[in-house]
Amino acid sequence: MAVSDSPSGGSTPPQQEQQPNKYAFTKPLSLAGPTHADLQRNNELDKFLLDSGLYESNEESAARKEVLHRLDQIVKNWVKQLTRQRGYTDQMVEDANAVIFTFGSYRLGVHGPGVDIDTLCIGPSYVNREEDFFVILHNILAEMEEVSELQPVPDAHVPVMKFKFQGISIDLLYASISLLVVPEDLDISHGSVLYDVDEPTVRSLNGCRVADQILKLVPNVEHFRTALRCLKFWAKRRGVYSNVTGFLGGVNWAILVARICQLYPNAIPSMLVSRFFRVYTQWRWPNPVMLCSIEENELGFPIWDPRRNPRDRFHTMPIITPAYPCMNSSYNVSASTLRVMMEQFRYGNKICDEIELNKAQWSALFQPYIFFEAYKNYLQVDIIASDADDLLAWRGWVESRLRLLTLKIERDTNGMLQCHPYPNEYVDTSKLCAHSAFFMGLQRKEGVRGQEGQQFDIRGTVDEFRQEINMYMYWKPGMDIFVSHVRRKQLPAFVFPGGYKRTRMPRHISHQAEKTGDDATKCYSGSGSGSSERCIKRKSCPEMVDKKPGKPDKRASISPQRLAGSTTKDANDNCEVKSSDALPGSGLSTEVADMQISEPGFVDTTHDMLKSRSVEIPNENGVLNGDKAQDLALDCLESAETESTNSLSNYKEGDNDTDQRLDKECNFIPRAECSDYVPNASSQNLNCEGDVCVADPDQF
Repeated sequence: MAVSDSPSGGSTPPQQEQQPNKYAFTKPLSLAGPTHADLQRNNELDKFLLDSGLYESNEESAARKEVLHRLDQIVKNWVKQLTRQRGYTDQMVEDANAVIFTFGSYRLGVHGPGVDIDTLCIGPSYVNREEDFFVILHNILAEMEEVSELQPVPDAHVPVMKFKFQGISIDLLYASISLLVVPEDLDISHGSVLYDVDEPTVRSLNGCRVADQILKLVPNVEHFRTALRCLKFWAKRRGVYSNVTGFLGGVNWAILVARICQLYPNAIPSMLVSRFFRVYTQWRWPNPVMLCSIEENELGFPIWDPRRNPRDRFHTMPIITPAYPCMNSSYNVSASTLRVMMEQFRYGNKICDEIELNKAQWSALFQPYIFFEAYKNYLQVDIIASDADDLLAWRGWVESRLRLLTLKIERDTNGMLQCHPYPNEYVDTSKLCAHSAFFMGLQRKEGVRGQEGQQFDIRGTVDEFRQEINMYMYWKPGMDIFVSHVRRKQLPAFVFPGGYKRTRMPRHISHQAEKTGDDATKCYSGSGSGSSERCIKRKSCPEMVDKKPGKPDKRASISPQRLAGSTTKDANDNCEVKSSDALPGSGLSTEVADMQISEPGFVDTTHDMLKSRSVEIPNENGVLNGDKAQDLALDCLESAETESTNSLSNYKEGDNDTDQRLDKECNFIPRAECSDYVPNASSQNLNCEGDVCVADPDQF
């Protein structure tokens, strides 16, 4: 079996005397080693990570090895069975082989308790993915008692089969290489494995190749692992760990941390964590992060090159894989998710500065992000199915497409309406049907002056999104999706720990008291076949209406033509998201008002992805620290990184201009109906006029 017997799931390259220039293609920013204070902070960090339960027990490690060994036996028998069925000689049947490799966090040695194992099965050229892997092997696994929650995803960017084996989650990929017999000691890092294979196979192989290359390119593997384990834990606590929703996944964080290890080759983990936030707070995206020069090869696979590939010029946060063919591993990142991550980087940098000044402990860095207090308005995406098995597949499909909703809203509002998709999944156990929910925060773009009464009509965006969701080839009756506009005060109880809302901490910005949700209105439309629109009013009883003397009339929707001549106001003024008469069949609208909320203890700064790096950080005595002074060399570093892509001038010019004024309408998500599922009445607070639901501006 190709899987290493090391506890980390991968062999550790032998550590030699540190030669910084050997590992990086640019000079390091600092060769300074740890001080006595750094060593003390590092010990405190190690203890915190251990106390936080980030390391698995010896029993769990042994169980993982046993599962990998069993999986290796299964795929070997599967290939021998296929070889025999296809009439090959007895010698070929005896020699027939498949091998299992690991990648991801398990291969890098930073996995924790309960996480899945990313695995790759490599088979011979006559065993294909479409029929042999996703049908025959799938059926073999489905009949095994040890296997549960089996979910094939053949149409994914990297085709994968997900399942649990003896309770341990497995993500299994398949790659058929151009060999009749796969050797047991196959060297996957050699370029010959890429000969005569298709692009999905290249992407499948590259998970392992990238992990191996990362471990070879860092000066100290153990320091890299500790720092990466720490920062992955931080990213999950702060809600920015999820590739599928437009943030960063495991390989992205690994490359970012590995680059810091190259820039500070003698730093220990506590120093690497601090430098991580210092560097990436100041990084000028979309300059790429790379661990080595981009390699070209006679095989001719497309590589990340914004000079030749126009699509690469629009990547927001390029993080380039170090193995051929070099790709942007963070293509899912959007302007909105980059904004959120930059805010979190600034938060982390602030806390690390306080830790270095002995004003804070490590626990302060890992305080969870209180998402449901950060915004005044949210989108609630409810996913339902008739049973748990159907929900597993349906939810995976919808979740993989949620980032497209963020991109579409950015596109149709010219970046004026910002979305913050939250990667956590929530379940309403009180519902009769299988249920899952995701949420997005909404706010107007910071620092932009808005028009009085401005409305964002994004219903068409939602229609387009819904059409793409409904193209799911494995759709079954009962699978449905609902999207609601939810104000902060109307958030469902199941999103809060224990099922109840905690008392909000005082804010430095006082907000006008909002009306109660007793006059809530439910408005939703169906995406299922033959479903009809419904708009259930709850204001028919005069006693239920919260009347206000002198209440102004509702504002009308502002068209792009009217926007051009309207009076501008601050970004804190109301803006509405509502449906339009020009788009019948949707019936869902929402209004986005003053949503710039500062979380207590959160750095509240204007997002500026091209921030200047001339920042001096004095120490306790007011003297500029020598190591920190070297951080100012980031400008030179970026120049070197840009030169490594042969002066990507075309790439840097004008690719992220999202500050244009709103010059077209944007549209909102209609909601699919389900006969058995009705969203919580408090999830809507809208007035319905005809077939258009108009948000009541006085609800803010």
